[in-house]
Amino acid sequence: MTDFNVAYQDSFRRYEKKFLINTDQYRSFTQDLKNKASVDQYGLTTIHNIYFDTPNWYLIRRSLEGPTYKEKLRLRTYGQPDSDSPAFIEIKKKFKNIVYKRRVAMPYTDAVRYLSTGIRESFHDYTSEQIAREIDWFLHSHPGIRPAMVICCDRVAWAGNIDPEFRVTFDENIRYRIEDLDLRNGSDGILLTKPDQKLMEIKIPEAMPLDTARSLDRARIRMTSYSKYGSGFMTMMKNRGAKAPKRDQAPASALAYANL
Repeated sequence: MTDFNVAYQDSFRRYEKKFLINTDQYRSFTQDLKNKASVDQYGLTTIHNIYFDTPNWYLIRRSLEGPTYKEKLRLRTYGQPDSDSPAFIEIKKKFKNIVYKRRVAMPYTDAVRYLSTGIRESFHDYTSEQIAREIDWFLHSHPGIRPAMVICCDRVAWAGNIDPEFRVTFDENIRYRIEDLDLRNGSDGILLTKPDQKLMEIKIPEAMPLDTARSLDRARIRMTSYSKYGSGFMTMMKNRGAKAPKRDQAPASALAYANL
């Protein structure tokens, strides 16, 4: 595709367990977590996402029904991007509680243009080209798909000291917006979480480690079902101060992306 060269993992297969926790639970759990994991090299990072959907919000409506299989398409950057910043186009699928994620990287404006028009250059490496063809098919099979919602959060990620596939992320200040869908314009949005609330995700290749399960029990932490995009969508629909787009109408600012 280009000489754009960013080292990254392009495929994931894992379980992702989610927990909404308060400050006291966070302190209790991380006290134990320090014995087996450490904050990764990136520290506190603001994650920026654009979720893509059809004009009638088919993907998120389908996801909220709780089917055995569901899928999402998003564009993600780590930190506020400029036009040439690395951006990741990700297809995230969930089948029988197992999460599969495949992604490709390219400069931000190239990624936006590709997702808006379906036009891209070929990738030089086989795996990236195969993933891009999956994205091509996703775009083709969901007519009218377009930028629907920006979701941002402030994240700290921990990785296992011995097993790097053991990961725990803590997201706070989860926020959304449905206008100004350009990530270069910052991470402002309507808050979805409370001030002392964090979304913790434990990402594991197999079953929950016994010591981690015991730490959760000590901190009185219980698993929950939570989707950032789903929460943003439901809040949008309920928020009387924000007029929800009609089912046959594109979100505000969506079509502007085709002109980037």
